[in-house]
Amino acid sequence: MAVHSFETMGTMVSIRIADADLGTIDAIPVLNEVEHNFAQLNETFSLYREDSEASRIASGELALADSSELMRDEYARALQWRDRTGGAFTPHRPDDVIDLSGTIKAVAIDQAAGILTEAGFANFSVNVGGDLTTAGNQAEDIPGWITGIVEPSDRNTLLAAVRLTEEFPAMATSGSAERGEHIWLRPETTKEFVQASVIANDIITADVLATAIISGGSETLNQITQDFSVAVVTVGLDGAVQANAKFQELVAR
Repeated sequence: MAVHSFETMGTMVSIRIADADLGTIDAIPVLNEVEHNFAQLNETFSLYREDSEASRIASGELALADSSELMRDEYARALQWRDRTGGAFTPHRPDDVIDLSGTIKAVAIDQAAGILTEAGFANFSVNVGGDLTTAGNQAEDIPGWITGIVEPSDRNTLLAAVRLTEEFPAMATSGSAERGEHIWLRPETTKEFVQASVIANDIITADVLATAIISGGSETLNQITQDFSVAVVTVGLDGAVQANAKFQELVAR
């Protein structure tokens, strides 16, 4: 197993390739392209950088209508997710600032997977702060990729180990345990969950829906499990764990 790590977007990126040597001449330019792509997205969309396009829009220096095509496309994508989640996910902060961080990290993970696949890698994982997408197998005798979900009340304890498969290769976890309170709730919603993990066919869907469950509570959880083919596990304020049937199918035995 070859592992390559770097820091971006305020967190660590870890790329694992099961059947390749990252030191080979073929792998180096591919990994450089992945890192460059993460850096470009961060430079454009980070609200922690005063010179980013997102910060210039937030300050009023740049109108959204005059922003880059990339910015307008990603804003449109976020609005589509707002509609699909009944408003539980939104790119608009309570202070009306447009914040696309809820989708951009997942977009970067998805694009990294695309770069690796196009370069010919078939068995890999791309993990960014615990949100990940995978392809192929972890090892010849391990189908799919086995990964863990930590307990929100004890980051040294596993809540569950799951197997990510060809049908469900991506997983994202949202909540306050790792990064504190960073998800704004819908005005009519009382906080019900401290953590939500979603496993889906793609990382953008998984990331958006995990955030939406934290934001929208039980009503959104019920809507998502009815409308989307996803595996979900949540941890309530009282520590109660709920998981749908699909999640239980993916638990590694």
